[in-house]
Amino acid sequence: MSSTIGDLSLLGEPTALPIGADEELAGPIRITPVGLSERISSIDVLRGFCLMGILLANITDFALPGWNYTFPLDTVNPVFNGPHWKINTAAWFLRWMFVEGKMRALFSMLFGAGIILLTTRAQERGVGIRAADIYLRRNMWLVVFGFIHCLFIWSGDILFFYGVSAWLFLFVLRNLKPKTLILLGVVALFANTLIVPVKQTIRAAHYKRDAEQANIALAHHQVLTALQITALEGWKAEQDRWRPGVEKLYADIAAHQHGYIGAQRADAHDAIYSEVRSAHTFGDWISTMLIGMALFKLGFFSLRWSTRSYMLTAVVGPGISLPLTFWGCWRTWRSGFDMFDAAHSLLYPGDLTRVAGALGYAAILLLLVRAGFFRWLLARFAAVGQMAFSNYILNSLVMKTLFVWGPLHWYGYVDYYKLYFVVAAEWIVNMTFSGLWLRHFRFGPLEWCWRSLTYWQRQPMLLPSATEADLMSAESASGK
Repeated sequence: MSSTIGDLSLLGEPTALPIGADEELAGPIRITPVGLSERISSIDVLRGFCLMGILLANITDFALPGWNYTFPLDTVNPVFNGPHWKINTAAWFLRWMFVEGKMRALFSMLFGAGIILLTTRAQERGVGIRAADIYLRRNMWLVVFGFIHCLFIWSGDILFFYGVSAWLFLFVLRNLKPKTLILLGVVALFANTLIVPVKQTIRAAHYKRDAEQANIALAHHQVLTALQITALEGWKAEQDRWRPGVEKLYADIAAHQHGYIGAQRADAHDAIYSEVRSAHTFGDWISTMLIGMALFKLGFFSLRWSTRSYMLTAVVGPGISLPLTFWGCWRTWRSGFDMFDAAHSLLYPGDLTRVAGALGYAAILLLLVRAGFFRWLLARFAAVGQMAFSNYILNSLVMKTLFVWGPLHWYGYVDYYKLYFVVAAEWIVNMTFSGLWLRHFRFGPLEWCWRSLTYWQRQPMLLPSATEADLMSAESASGK
């Protein structure tokens, strides 16, 4: 039997567990059927908040061609001009300032914290080498789930990368000191900035410079060299990546108008390719996971810091993130979304702003948990967090059905600002579904499946009755 996933709740500490009990894996098992309004895990609150915020960022990837995820520059309904440009622009600014990258960063930190929680509890319960076996199987199944999700549902999957990161790197680093983990995380974060936006910008600048020289040669009726031809092709490819053009736009939309089979066939190549080609972005996940591992060891996520420390983090984090991001958005927008201005002002500082913002959000939520404010809302976040895996897949299924697979065929045609109304509606679905489900069951459906596969044994699903709960509590208290 397992306790709640957080170390502290609003109403006290989790119940102690006997030596040798199964460690926490895919979600909490509550010893008694306590109502969500009565007991809230701090980590579940954060996880639920992140999961709902991630949909705010991902909605454009569900509803529009993939190149519009970061900068929606090539859409059927214009975003930054036309009748709705003001509200669209405001929505884009707000998304970047408060959401983009920050929710993913915090979610990755919580994943890293879960690794320390899992392995620490296993060691404390004396399971020995079995902890490594369970850990590896747990993440092996996460890789499998992620690949299935990517290929058969949505190509923007993140589970695959989480599972691979944990499988290859994080277990061997779990015993490092917090300072060492933070140092490694910062180094990985810096390397990620150099490898992704900086490298891409340098490549584009190189093509642009050489293409300009090639165009001068053409103007003088000179025969181009092979290198000059390559430069022209490369610069055109960079421009097409930034603004693909009307022909590619409508071809992509047409490919997603033929139901499930047609849409998944159109996405199959990109889905498989994305799971392989994105190895260079592992720094994105690993850096924040390492920071999350350190923060868990330091007691940040379990409410062990002083109120003053949380308040300082809640001020400094957004104090760094919000002004820098606003400046980057403003400069990018004023430049007409020039790719080099966007990279220098918005993408280069992106890793700093997303981590600072994530820490600030976490501190604000933890202060609310500690103070007991907005208990009803935090309870809803906690319910979503307890069923994060199930809700993540549910969101993919709902969004793909609405925009691609179903009869509405909204893909590519919904105004940018209206996408966020869809997100708000799905949040209500997440909170309602999670709250109702956890009144009767120990786990979300996919959490139960994941845990059962990890242990290779069917796990109990229904919450115990009041009599059974009292008996188990009595046995735990007596040390049986």
